[in-house]
Amino acid sequence: APFRPFRVDGVTIGHVRPALAAEMSNYSEVFMESKGGLTFTEKLTGFESRSLAMTRVVADLVENGLLPPVRGELYPVATTFSDDPLFQLDRGAIAAFGIRAFGVHVNGFIRHPDGAIDMWIARRAEDRMAYPGMLDNMVAGGQPIGIGLIENIIKECAEEADIPAKLAARALPTGAISYTHEAADGLKPDIMFCYDLALPEDFVPRNTDGEVAAFYRLSIGEVAKIVESSLEFKFNCNLVIIDFLIRHGFLPPEHPDYLRLIKGLRQ
Repeated sequence: APFRPFRVDGVTIGHVRPALAAEMSNYSEVFMESKGGLTFTEKLTGFESRSLAMTRVVADLVENGLLPPVRGELYPVATTFSDDPLFQLDRGAIAAFGIRAFGVHVNGFIRHPDGAIDMWIARRAEDRMAYPGMLDNMVAGGQPIGIGLIENIIKECAEEADIPAKLAARALPTGAISYTHEAADGLKPDIMFCYDLALPEDFVPRNTDGEVAAFYRLSIGEVAKIVESSLEFKFNCNLVIIDFLIRHGFLPPEHPDYLRLIKGLRQ
């Protein structure tokens, strides 16, 4: 209810707060009113023209202090992950326009001979623009335009945890989690592709891009307790860990929230 739809070719691809919708209406050469929401003008058709127009609008809004700084990483804007993108948009503006972002999250873990599991957990650096100092999955990142999922996994593993490409390529896809989260910067109707990466006993992750302050090797019981009893993890990383706990049998069907959690991970 607090948002107005942003449509492209008759399909809703985002939701914006009324204040941003009012600002968008000032760019009459780019946007026009449509069925209670906003859409591109009839002259703006195709990927290139829409992308250029959005780049100009975002730069203007950032300069006027109405959007956070651009991040220099472009995301595809599409109705589904497999579709050709309608346009591209800087990561810093995705939530403000309520556009679905895709990302990859990697559970890095060590399995002991007795079946017990340790998990490597990251703590985000204090200077991160989003969620500074919070706990995070060992490796996670948004899915930029023009790169495949496994390519992104290998890239993020190298940058965030100094994981060699050959080892990172062993990450196994385990499904996807979807959610809608309203945050201060807008709406996040996002999808995370989840991967499990079994690591050697002697492997120790090391951050190389300055985005991680520390790594902790914790038993799966310790990780589950943090998730259940606190808000130390970045909000969506909790979901990735809950999914891991269910898939590996550490959160059993007898748990009173078992079915509700399974349903809730795919909104």
